[in-house]
Amino acid sequence: MKSQALKTLSVATALALSLSACGSDEPEAAEGEPELGSAGQLTVCTDAPYKPFEYPDDSSPTGYTGFDMEIVDAIAAGMDLEVVVKDAGFDGLQSGASLAAGQCDMVASAMTITEEREENLDFSEPYYDSKQSLLAEAGGDVASIEDLDGQKVGVQQGTTGAQYAQDNVPEGAELVSFPSDAELYAALNSGGVAAVLQDLPVNLDHTDDGAYEIVEEYDTDESYGFAVKEEGSEDLLAAINENLQELRDSGEYDTIYEKYFSDS
Repeated sequence: MKSQALKTLSVATALALSLSACGSDEPEAAEGEPELGSAGQLTVCTDAPYKPFEYPDDSSPTGYTGFDMEIVDAIAAGMDLEVVVKDAGFDGLQSGASLAAGQCDMVASAMTITEEREENLDFSEPYYDSKQSLLAEAGGDVASIEDLDGQKVGVQQGTTGAQYAQDNVPEGAELVSFPSDAELYAALNSGGVAAVLQDLPVNLDHTDDGAYEIVEEYDTDESYGFAVKEEGSEDLLAAINENLQELRDSGEYDTIYEKYFSDS
């Protein structure tokens, strides 16, 4: 019986050592180092296209470019990390669901910092101040938010623009929600909505051909932040903030900003 027991113990010990060896393949972050889903990679979720902040670009190593993406690239370079970008719906990003599911390490998606979102997310220091705006046909019937009475106005679901519209459009206006800017702009082009209420820089991008114009701007004291999951990303958030400040101190942030907003 003793011999049999020793054999059983030996097998159990060997199995434990084998499992331990297998587990060692999974890298663990050193103390003070950011905990990432994949070693050496910063996986970033974004809702694209949302010009000028994030949109597809085949010439970019990540497949995406824009103000947010260039800032993220610079932050990751300071952390000696490779950037991997995943396109995801904004609703899951702003609710914290995408981060909680481990889909990515951080969110960079022109996301306004709000108290409601801070219940499920942690935000970096603000990196961009924005306004809301109303986009409509140039020289058309909609010249202000009051003109939306009896009209359909497009918004992106889950955004602060949608909330502003809900709080401020006339009672007779009908809000129509879309999952992204691409669907919003298509609805405006097809006549499905009379106007679009969303972030000013994104609406400005739709005025280039002269068919549409910004008829009103709304100062809502909004600031964008990069988001990480609420618990377990303290070191990552600290590194993001540290490198963001270094970009400001070096002047690189200003260079990127001027590239996208010099005419804003």
